[in-house]
Amino acid sequence: MSGDFAKSGSLFQDFPKGIELLNYKEEGGQGFATVFVPDGKLDYFEKVIVEYLNDRKGAQGQSLDHKALINTIQSIHVAQLEALWTDDPELLPIDDDELIWWEAWLPVRENREATVATFTMVAEMLSIRVLDGALRFPERTILLIQSSKAQLQSSVLALNCIAELRRAKETADFFDSFTPAEQHQWAEELLERTTFAAPENAPHVCIIDTGVNHGHPLLAPALTILDLHTIEPDWGIDDRNGHGTNMAGLALYGDLSNTLRSADPLVIGHRLESVKLLPCNGANTGDEKQYGVNTVEAVARSEITAPFRARVFSMAVTTIDGRDRGRPSSWSSALDRLASDADDQGATPRLFVVSAGNIRNPTDWAAYPESNTLMGICDPAQSWNALTVGAFTDLVELPHGLNAVAEQGALSPFSTTSQTWVNYYPLKPDVLFEGGNLIHDDLMGPATAGELSLLTTHHLPVERPLTLVTATSAATSLCSRMAAQLMATYPQLWPESIRALIVHSAEWTDAMKNMFLPVDRSPTKQDYEHLVRHCGFGVPSLGKAMWSASNSLTLAVEDTLHPFKKLKGKDPSPREMHLHELPWPKDELEALGATPVEMTVTLSYFIEPNPSSRGRSRYRYESHGLRFDVKRPTEDIARFKARINAAALDDESGTSNRDNDPAWTLGKQKRHRGSLHQDTWKGTAAELASRGYLAVYPSLGWWKTRASLARYDTPARYALIISIKAPEVDIDIYDIVAAKIAPENIIQV
Repeated sequence: MSGDFAKSGSLFQDFPKGIELLNYKEEGGQGFATVFVPDGKLDYFEKVIVEYLNDRKGAQGQSLDHKALINTIQSIHVAQLEALWTDDPELLPIDDDELIWWEAWLPVRENREATVATFTMVAEMLSIRVLDGALRFPERTILLIQSSKAQLQSSVLALNCIAELRRAKETADFFDSFTPAEQHQWAEELLERTTFAAPENAPHVCIIDTGVNHGHPLLAPALTILDLHTIEPDWGIDDRNGHGTNMAGLALYGDLSNTLRSADPLVIGHRLESVKLLPCNGANTGDEKQYGVNTVEAVARSEITAPFRARVFSMAVTTIDGRDRGRPSSWSSALDRLASDADDQGATPRLFVVSAGNIRNPTDWAAYPESNTLMGICDPAQSWNALTVGAFTDLVELPHGLNAVAEQGALSPFSTTSQTWVNYYPLKPDVLFEGGNLIHDDLMGPATAGELSLLTTHHLPVERPLTLVTATSAATSLCSRMAAQLMATYPQLWPESIRALIVHSAEWTDAMKNMFLPVDRSPTKQDYEHLVRHCGFGVPSLGKAMWSASNSLTLAVEDTLHPFKKLKGKDPSPREMHLHELPWPKDELEALGATPVEMTVTLSYFIEPNPSSRGRSRYRYESHGLRFDVKRPTEDIARFKARINAAALDDESGTSNRDNDPAWTLGKQKRHRGSLHQDTWKGTAAELASRGYLAVYPSLGWWKTRASLARYDTPARYALIISIKAPEVDIDIYDIVAAKIAPENIIQV
């Protein structure tokens, strides 16, 4: 069937009759909807068509004209396996007898467990292997199965239990370790001048990877045997691959090449945990492919041991390709569900820091930076709630006569991007950290080099304590370290706030702007989106995230609102918006007149996921959305509220509101993607003085459109970070505002 699915898709579903839309996809300019029709209910479609042909009227005079549906239908036929396939068409096996791993996305229908039991029983009869463990979402249950096309196609009953089929993912190969140039005494000297936090109150970086060898002398003071876990006891807790121990060193010390150069005392305020997610022997039993299920198990292992511990989950494990192009997967959806703590009604949200994935092929390295544009971010880094980390590099120093591929401050040749994603998917990566560089060789092509890598801990410390690493895995561990440092400094802040602080402190380098913004004209909002989809919001600064400079001011807000409400007999509707008064030093700003100033706003919240391939009209992935806007100089409060209400109504109706303030870098048409929104306003100090109010208001989500799931009354937390900056101005904005705020409202750190 082809046509405008957003307008007619709701007619494909009739719950009282058991008719359900399973999936919707577009191929070659045509749309295809797969609908489940129970036995004996096919006459419903016939009735709709007859009513259309006869142009009949209802009993109350209401038209039963179904043109919106019928005009879009070119053909109706019994669905085959191909109709249930919602992954890349090229990944569907050509050979009907080829045995592969599939993700079977089952609908919930009237009874989730009955649907799973029926499918499992049929699968057993067909000799289809179904792994234990399932991912459960409001309207889908996802199982990992091993089967051929022929096996699945041999049973109509098996296909009737399935809403979607996708191919299971492969994890990325880990990078080889490099021969270290450092000696054992470096590590001993570092330990002599390092003080480690006690385990009782320190935040922990939980590394979900290949395990960590805690016997390493640099790691042992911050990692106890009780904090080493595995999702499968047969795998053990030790690290035989090396990747997990590599990540541990970076998460604890940062780049050891910088740490070892210094002779200053070092105080580390956080500690480590480890959960082994991947087997060490390359096993291919299928259990290791249940990445979503296994990640849920990994989180549970650490939390059962220390349920009240503050932690950031660091995961530098991804698939080897970016074929999802931003579409939620079973794995990324599991991360979103864990981050929002949907199983416990959002009681204890979690912070996940994940790798964007890597460009690994030397042929692609040679095409830098075009290859970065074309290579999509890898699963599960499309997660809305996770902090997705790409890589940049400052490492360019090489012996005379040799050149690096990327210039200083530029996007790393390893880093993937979201430039090829559908535009309504989140802006990813969120931030960039150091990920290393490549050496340029005209004869051999680009290659890794020790001078352009980061130094970290080796998993075989008896042989050598140090090794070299690169790419977004290294960048992810550095970001996790920064998150733990902020948690140690501000233990009262929510995970949403830590994520917001990291992103809010980020800035683009000149090299990034030169790479992805035009040089012959003023950049447009589209140009800035292009920059963000390559470089996120730039490189974070720990110092900027921790305190304000004298000529700048950063304010943080944590709050909760109810996005929707439902009155008896009516559909859910928007319920609350929050209006925040900003304590700008108005007199001082007005006195600066035409002096250029900047205001940056970051809004961070976690959504509850509801994944499926059924379009975005009613079947949105996100539970809710939040938006922000700031009062304009010519508006009073009443007019500002009226404009916000109009914007909420436009979002409700799907109307495109193009009333953009040109002073914003991205504008509200582009900044409100995903669940992390940031934008910068630039203008004069006099204009900023009159922008003293900011509104946070709700947007559409399945909490509203899927009223039958009864989540419309759920509260939503959010973190809001606002900063103003007056570069090169001799005015102490921070002290002026601090004096205006009552002492009892100032948090002493």
